[in-house]
Amino acid sequence: MRAQPMLRLPVAPGSHLPLRRYVRHPREILVLVLAIIASVLLLVLAVDEIIAANDEGRAPDVYALALIFAPLLVWFARGQLWAQQRLSGIKLTPEQFPEAYAMLVDAAARSGLSFVPDAYVVLGNGVINAAASGHGFRRFVFINSDLLEVGGAAREPEALRFVIAHEVGHIAAGHVSYWRILGTFASQWIPVVGSTLSRAQEYTADNYGHALAPQGARLAMATLAGGKYLNRSVDVDAMADRAVTEPGFFVWVVNASSSHPVLLWRMHALRDRRRPGRLLWRPREPWLWGEAPSPGTYALPTMVGFQPTAPTGIGAGIGAGGDDRAVRADLPTTQPAWPQRTPAAPTTPLPVATAAAEPAAYRPFDAPPVTPPYDPTAPQPERESEPERWRP
Repeated sequence: MRAQPMLRLPVAPGSHLPLRRYVRHPREILVLVLAIIASVLLLVLAVDEIIAANDEGRAPDVYALALIFAPLLVWFARGQLWAQQRLSGIKLTPEQFPEAYAMLVDAAARSGLSFVPDAYVVLGNGVINAAASGHGFRRFVFINSDLLEVGGAAREPEALRFVIAHEVGHIAAGHVSYWRILGTFASQWIPVVGSTLSRAQEYTADNYGHALAPQGARLAMATLAGGKYLNRSVDVDAMADRAVTEPGFFVWVVNASSSHPVLLWRMHALRDRRRPGRLLWRPREPWLWGEAPSPGTYALPTMVGFQPTAPTGIGAGIGAGGDDRAVRADLPTTQPAWPQRTPAAPTTPLPVATAAAEPAAYRPFDAPPVTPPYDPTAPQPERESEPERWRP
């Protein structure tokens, strides 16, 4: 019995191309070509090694064998990954996590895909992560359970919407294609080349997320920085500012060897939509807390990063020797920086007797307040239940 087919969407073939051309990182294709050329050169060396080993009567190098059998290895690894998600993951359906499933369908439709990728929730064990892949004509997304918790109704659903749009963006941009992965397989062993291609693809996927769910960009980055509990306490603007002021050789090395853009640079790119994210060199331009340029001057779509601050006190900002944070006090009221949160329902406190305690003004400042002993036999008012967490 074959697996159920992916849900089809009523869109014309090639509907994903206009958005893909618009949001793709401008250096991605160039780096892709370099990675393919590097992979072909390594494949030629691998064939030469196999022939030389056969003539000399010795075992060939294991990396040469891996390159020769790469088509089979890549196919097998992708098939095994798909089977693993199907056997251990919780599949998103209209009945199972319907809110997340609706986000998935919305992202697929708005990105121009003619199908809805399969999506699975897998046990995260505290790790905040999500990924996209494929096997054959199948495309799928898997999301760690800890990341799905962030999108619960009691927390930050827009952050989850951004992450799902990011992963769908990988699929719409062709990053999970078997032929692309096979053509760049060997480049992953070449320092800087393979990792730079991966970072360019991540910037492209971030652009998809920003185009489809701009209000979730800030909280998604805050969650990557501080986790699912501290995300509301993370000053994303302060971190994005530091992308300009954190130089050094080892900063370059860490970014150049990473599969994802370092978090400070990634935040800076999502906030400053005037230019694409940096691949190898750190951003040099500070964010200008002033009037936003006209939309036609942007290289990337929708809004100005997270949310520009109202242009108050610009004379004391960046470039004038003052503190640029002085202009951040008042956010525009026309568009919130992120979705407004509903305050939690207050709970009814336990009754506290007004006993004969001394007035606070006459007690020593370090004396603990006097409270009566707890009487378990006294009638207690019912507590209101906490807001229900998101559940199917």
